[in-house]
Amino acid sequence: MLPAMLRRILPLLLLVVLAPAQAGSMTARIAQVTTPVATLRGVTVELQWPAGADSGQLTLSARQVTAADLGYRFDNLSWRCPLQRSPADSGWRCAGELRSPGNPPMVLTVDLATATTDATLSRGDAVLALSRNSASPDLTRLDLTRVPLAWSQALLDTAWPAARLNGGTLSGRLSIETATQRPLRVTGRLSVSGLALDTQDGSTAAEGVGAQFDLDYRSSKGLALLTLDGDLRGGEILAGSAYVALPPTPVALSLAAQRQGSSGWKIPQFSWDDGDALRVEGALGFGADASLREADLQLDAHDLAPVRARYLSGWLGLFGLGELQLNGAMQAHLVLDEGAVAHADAELHDVSVIDAQQRFRLEGLSGKPSFSASTAQSSSMSWRRGALQGLEFGGASFPLRSEGGNLGLVQAVSIPMLGGQLRFDGLNLRPPAEGRGMEFDLSLTVEQVDIGQVSAALAWPAFRGRLDGRIPMVRYANDRLDFEGTLTAQMFDGTVMVSGLAMERPFGTAPTLSADIVLDDLSLQSLTEVLGFGQITGALDGSIRQLRMVDWSPQSFDAEFHTDPAWQGRQRISQRAVQDISNVGGGQGGLGESLQAQALQLFEDFGYRKIGISCRLAEEVCDMDGLSSAGNSFSIVQGSGLPHLSVVGFNRRVDWPTLVERLVDITKGDSVPVIE
Repeated sequence: MLPAMLRRILPLLLLVVLAPAQAGSMTARIAQVTTPVATLRGVTVELQWPAGADSGQLTLSARQVTAADLGYRFDNLSWRCPLQRSPADSGWRCAGELRSPGNPPMVLTVDLATATTDATLSRGDAVLALSRNSASPDLTRLDLTRVPLAWSQALLDTAWPAARLNGGTLSGRLSIETATQRPLRVTGRLSVSGLALDTQDGSTAAEGVGAQFDLDYRSSKGLALLTLDGDLRGGEILAGSAYVALPPTPVALSLAAQRQGSSGWKIPQFSWDDGDALRVEGALGFGADASLREADLQLDAHDLAPVRARYLSGWLGLFGLGELQLNGAMQAHLVLDEGAVAHADAELHDVSVIDAQQRFRLEGLSGKPSFSASTAQSSSMSWRRGALQGLEFGGASFPLRSEGGNLGLVQAVSIPMLGGQLRFDGLNLRPPAEGRGMEFDLSLTVEQVDIGQVSAALAWPAFRGRLDGRIPMVRYANDRLDFEGTLTAQMFDGTVMVSGLAMERPFGTAPTLSADIVLDDLSLQSLTEVLGFGQITGALDGSIRQLRMVDWSPQSFDAEFHTDPAWQGRQRISQRAVQDISNVGGGQGGLGESLQAQALQLFEDFGYRKIGISCRLAEEVCDMDGLSSAGNSFSIVQGSGLPHLSVVGFNRRVDWPTLVERLVDITKGDSVPVIE
């Protein structure tokens, strides 16, 4: 724009100043200068030429310079340079600093020959060179060498106002056509190195991205058209929850886009080719805020192994599955309408999904599951085998039906598991839509699951029994699982019932679990034999109320256990069990110090009337209690008959980690009796 204006004004100034071959000066003030690229307002051009000198001083200033199509505006722009004949004596040359408040100074060099205009704008090793020829006055060529991408911020603002360029360089050649009656057109090939950008809200960012592409950009009367054809190589891209880690090998990218006024970009043609990892073709539509509003995409992944690291880690990270392992192949079709999923289907080919922390595993996923937000569609999916928290289960096939935004089971499905089965009586899934996240509900029945196999798989003590129960409804919404109903386990000749079960962040980091547990008529003899807790005969009742666990570690609960007064059999407690209970309660036998020591040596077990102990956990401190209490002591075992044995605890506040350590030592047989 400055070179074009100089070509018009400079000859007049030189004619006035130099014609008499005397010293002189000339000033031109122009209200407005309009070129096909930019408009200059409040322009002043001053030329001073000392007598007998071979050069003069040129000063150009403009109150405002705007290039609407390119998004640029400069206020109080000034350029001062020594004007002299070019070495070939066929034109003029002027080189000096170009300044505008708030912007770093740059060096502008202009060469005005008879038929050509050449200009370079440089700062350090970054050079932008412009060339024009009078034979084609509407064509300007730009050569860019390591030009900072930040110089293109204004141009980016026209297409994406929320984005800010933070790093990277641009090299290549562009042709700019500015015919008066034709659209502005920019074409050429560019190479990008180290692209870094982000948006004000942090939802979109890029770092270290390399690219090379051919572009064709046209703009006229509010309509902008853009085509890109090239490849990306290396770097990272974040868009909402989507995180893309580009491989060092080229990823081919091609698109054709259009934008009318301030509306969002529409991309009717889009393709992405990352070899066997992922190929995508289709169309995209964005809102004025750059949010994805429409899509119709075909996806093809011949090898899912690299897909997680390159494309899925962002979404999976929301559920604590950032290191998930994928294998197999998949083709999919995705349709978005107004930002919500309107249709989605996938064809799975022997897909394996394995959690890196071994929390779950699914192998041999196959089928063609389909989702529709409107018309009904039937589909199916199956797997060969799997595991959950180390608990193995067998294969299953799921007949599915989708309609009105739900994907659900057509009929109940049973899955073999640990000598019994899990039966899904119902399942409905609703993908994210209208600002809400994914939701689902299901009903589940557990039948004849062998607790012994569960214990072996989880490395628990050798519990025996079976697990049965029905959960009429499990709901997942807002990153929370809520269970209705009661899960019942028949074990140790008694019953364990779990109710009020709920989980927060079940698929994320530090999941939280809450529940209430009731124990009824558990055989103490069987229980203590399994736990290695000495030996006690009788029946145990109790409860663990308001249990709260974070990342599977107890944080608070109110627990109470006591022997069943309705028990009709013998109630005996072994010497080992007395010591173990004493160690847990921080107490001692109640016969007196010397008599207790003698009694423990003479008798293998003792009669008791009742046993009771409780713990209320909060802030890693367990407030202990028993059958009765007085001061800081509490009764745990009330003896019966001779010798009359009682166990009393003398420490009502116990550090929870210390208590857990004592219990672990007892179950391992490592507790050491201390007789005072």
